Amino acid sequence: MSNRALEHFGERYGGEGAAPRFEQWNAVIESLLGHRSVRRYAQEPLPEGALELLVAAAQSAPSSSNLQLWSVLSVQDAERRRRLAELAGGQAHVRDCGLFLVWLADLRRIGDLARHRGVGHEGLEHLEMFVMAVVDAALAAQNALVAAESIGLGTVYIGALRNHPEAVAAELGLPPQVFAAFGLCVGWPDPSTPTIIKPRLPQEVVLHHEQYGAFERSVGALEGYDRLMERFYAKERMGVQGSWSRHSAARVASADALRGRDRLRAALASMGFGLR
Repeated sequence: MSNRALEHFGERYGGEGAAPRFEQWNAVIESLLGHRSVRRYAQEPLPEGALELLVAAAQSAPSSSNLQLWSVLSVQDAERRRRLAELAGGQAHVRDCGLFLVWLADLRRIGDLARHRGVGHEGLEHLEMFVMAVVDAALAAQNALVAAESIGLGTVYIGALRNHPEAVAAELGLPPQVFAAFGLCVGWPDPSTPTIIKPRLPQEVVLHHEQYGAFERSVGALEGYDRLMERFYAKERMGVQGSWSRHSAARVASADALRGRDRLRAALASMGFGLR
């Protein structure tokens, strides 16, 4: 039994609630439960072969119908990193991490394959194929993240690449029907800036049995989580005003709160996605 995994379980829920009676705690579970976002990196090179290892881990993820509707783009050029960091809202860790990967929902490759084989590709015009590509990319990226963290590297996802999808596509030379779904920073964590595990919602909020439960059943648990996160925000000096509930509700209060992503459908249409 891994005592560290048990500790991580407790930290994941802010020390509230007992860990399940489970006899097979192991290093994999310990690494998963110990995930935390890392935004400051030491200026040390990654191990030789790390990129290829992470891609192999990514390709070991499940893929819907084995279509493998994703690609990944490694960005090393300093000026391109700087421009991408600005497009992602000025996030300096995009520029400073040891490795920056952009995960792509890629319908282009299979469209080219269909054309090469002399068959139609009308199916690519439908929303289902785009959803499949995004899901495939997310599964692959998460496998890479787990592999990176298992050897002591730190990571953080960059969803803000979707703030300016056309500009990101132009910067990366993406052809039609290829979409930069998100980025992933990878590197050695800066030891002078330690990070801690961020508490998540109680399981009773996210876990349903048989049928989806009414919101009212989780109100008490949400209020408890708000109190927990207010303490977390203050301790970590994150500058978040108010509770998690208030902060989260503000993120969906208006189209402007989506920070440019409210026009994503139009952007995708201009990038060659049918979405019928």
